[in-house]
Amino acid sequence: MKFSQMPYQRPDLAALLDEYAALAEQAAGADAERLAEIYLRHNRLAAGYETAASLVMIRHTCDTTDSFYDAENDWFDQVSPQVSDAVLELYRGILQNPHKEALAARFGQILLDKMEVNVKSATPEILQLRQEENALTTAYEKLYASAKIPFDGKVLNVSQLGPYKESPDAAVRRAAYEAEAGFFDENRAQLDELYDKLVKNRTEQAKKLGYENFIPLGYIRMERLGYGQREVEQYRAQVASDVTPLAAQVMQRRMARLGIEKPTFCDLNMQFVGGNPIPMGQPEDILHAGREMYHHLSPETADFIDRMMDDGLFDVVSRPGKAPGGYCTTIPDHRAPFIFSNFNGTSGDVDVLTHEAGHAFAAYMAYKENLPGELQNPGLESCEIHSMSMEFLTSDYHTAFFGPDTGKYALAHAEDALLFLPYGCMVDEFQHIVYANPDLTPDERNAAWKKLEEKYRPWVDFDGLPFYGRGAGWQRQTHIYQDPFYYIDYCLAQTVALQFFAAWLADKKDAWTRYLALVRQGGRRTYAGLVESAGFAVPFEPGSLKGMVETVEQWTAAHPCNRPPEQN
Repeated sequence: MKFSQMPYQRPDLAALLDEYAALAEQAAGADAERLAEIYLRHNRLAAGYETAASLVMIRHTCDTTDSFYDAENDWFDQVSPQVSDAVLELYRGILQNPHKEALAARFGQILLDKMEVNVKSATPEILQLRQEENALTTAYEKLYASAKIPFDGKVLNVSQLGPYKESPDAAVRRAAYEAEAGFFDENRAQLDELYDKLVKNRTEQAKKLGYENFIPLGYIRMERLGYGQREVEQYRAQVASDVTPLAAQVMQRRMARLGIEKPTFCDLNMQFVGGNPIPMGQPEDILHAGREMYHHLSPETADFIDRMMDDGLFDVVSRPGKAPGGYCTTIPDHRAPFIFSNFNGTSGDVDVLTHEAGHAFAAYMAYKENLPGELQNPGLESCEIHSMSMEFLTSDYHTAFFGPDTGKYALAHAEDALLFLPYGCMVDEFQHIVYANPDLTPDERNAAWKKLEEKYRPWVDFDGLPFYGRGAGWQRQTHIYQDPFYYIDYCLAQTVALQFFAAWLADKKDAWTRYLALVRQGGRRTYAGLVESAGFAVPFEPGSLKGMVETVEQWTAAHPCNRPPEQN
């Protein structure tokens, strides 16, 4: 069924909650056969509810001015914590059942492990706080999407400024960053207030659940299995000691080939004299090239992309009123992934067809494997392996997007993968600082961000740029408001994706075979289990990053597109 034809009906909340209450009551005393029936009934109920919620989220983010879906989105903000609590009560009943190991035997121990983690995340006591949290994140999303920035004789949103920030003309780049900064500075008070309320709300939730602050609750909500705050701290320390110096060399070479002697923040996203590689053609041309790419890559990806294209499971064109950013979600009752993005004429448009399509392909394969809901996806740090690795494993087909600039794109993409790791760790450490100190003022939070810039990205010179220069650039990173502690997952996944890249350089067929095997496991293993199953190093041990990042850095240094300005 085409996405445009998928019907939406608001769930009957009372009936849903009543049925979950009955299932939870039965679960504690059910025999093994009945317990499995109860679990499978939960999967059908959850799929129906999540289908309605996904349709609302997609249609709301595609047009935040649509009054019907705006109201429905507000409704889900209010009721989703109630539904979540009802599911957790069912989990508690299952975990109390003496026959629960029969479920583990059928679906794997990790199913019970995921339930154990989830039951620690909420109680009815914090229901109102969770509703308020949802409303606050929606308010941030709406504020971000409301941007109407006069520039170049047009009125643009934040995403549409992207190409100007990559202009070969330094004055245009600076002006674009200043225009963007103007929007955030004009809304400074509201952005500060929203985040302050979110921090205090989440802190109160954590304390009501018995935690010292939100950090442990944040880790629980991320469903992290097999590692915790200590391992993440060790990982960030490795990035600061082993990656940041190499990233500084990458940036130094980039500026040298641009002929920029004193780079500022506005220069850092520039990659080549004459401009960054950009995809050829209009959005429909890019989507067509993406279809061809996946037809060549493998039979599995060919089937996948035909379903996505034929059923209209994309919305990628940026327009007024559309929410910022990009995501992949699923519509369970239709066994369909959906990709949302904001094409803006930069190489990021192609990244959508590799990164978000990596997520969508994994979801498509999970449906093919007929995995139950809890086992369709691993932790988010592992889901990002699917997407970030796909960016590299499709490299042979990028010429369809970039033509003669394909080599430049390959170099810039590998460089950006290394440069991202310090930034991602900076986002994560910032959130640890904030939630360990929830009473920090807005200015103190900005000061903490500026200090982390010096630690992780010492090459950055803001040169008096408004908004960014005062340390408020973190407010542009939507995850910090909407998905606390998510961002380190991108780093953990990027570490594996770079290992896939190294494997692809050595043996392309073998790298794809390993990737496909990893994707087919869905959520049946932990992050460490998936990484080890692919034959790669789990990046928590000291020294585990050094060899990998050196290999990639050396590849970028030797790349033929790394030439002085007069040769570019």
